[in-house]
Amino acid sequence: MLLQVKGINTYYGLSHILFDVSLEVDRGEVVVLLGRNGAGKTTTMRSIMGLTAPKNGTVTYHDQDITGLSPYKVARLGMGFVPEDRRIFPDLTVRANLEVGLKKSRNNDNKWTFERVFDLFPRLKELSRRRGGTLSGGEQQMLTIARTLMGNPDLLLLDEPSEGLAPIIVKSLGEFIDRIKQEGMTVLLSEQNVKFSLKHSDRAYIVDSGHIKYQGSIKDLEKDEDVKKRYLAV
Repeated sequence: MLLQVKGINTYYGLSHILFDVSLEVDRGEVVVLLGRNGAGKTTTMRSIMGLTAPKNGTVTYHDQDITGLSPYKVARLGMGFVPEDRRIFPDLTVRANLEVGLKKSRNNDNKWTFERVFDLFPRLKELSRRRGGTLSGGEQQMLTIARTLMGNPDLLLLDEPSEGLAPIIVKSLGEFIDRIKQEGMTVLLSEQNVKFSLKHSDRAYIVDSGHIKYQGSIKDLEKDEDVKKRYLAV
């Protein structure tokens, strides 16, 4: 198992946000964390990445306990995080943004380079000399993902990647997820877009009010109308 989260409880100040959250992600999987806005999806991502350390419970990555480890140390271990708010460098060019994320691969397999990233996102090659702040929302999302890939992660955390994007960009995002999965990348996805998530994921967890309410295969979830209606308003 590449990633294991066991019984984490996370707080913002005195506010208890996550309650005994547990999940697993195996190598080569695309796993989605579904739930309404405010359900605890982003906090789960932040807890895994070390941005908001859990008060108790454990996060294990590559069989190593990383609970509460500083985010830069988690990234060095091979975890890449694409936050919901993108956080590109607006005054740097697209290419310079990518250079910021550049990190050598831990092995020679599946190494991400400028060429591979531009092959994946041809639009970024066209915009390589443009400043990040002049890009559209969809282009900035591409750039954030591409910059994260330049760090050669083993696991990619995507927090609400389709939020606020035009349907055509969402479609391209789905094609991107399918492609990197074919190339062996492991993905943990946080999403409210149920249709998008069910199409591009292998397994799902549903979070509601900081609790895991469902876990199972996409096939089983698609058949469970009661669960979808109760927690996903589908």
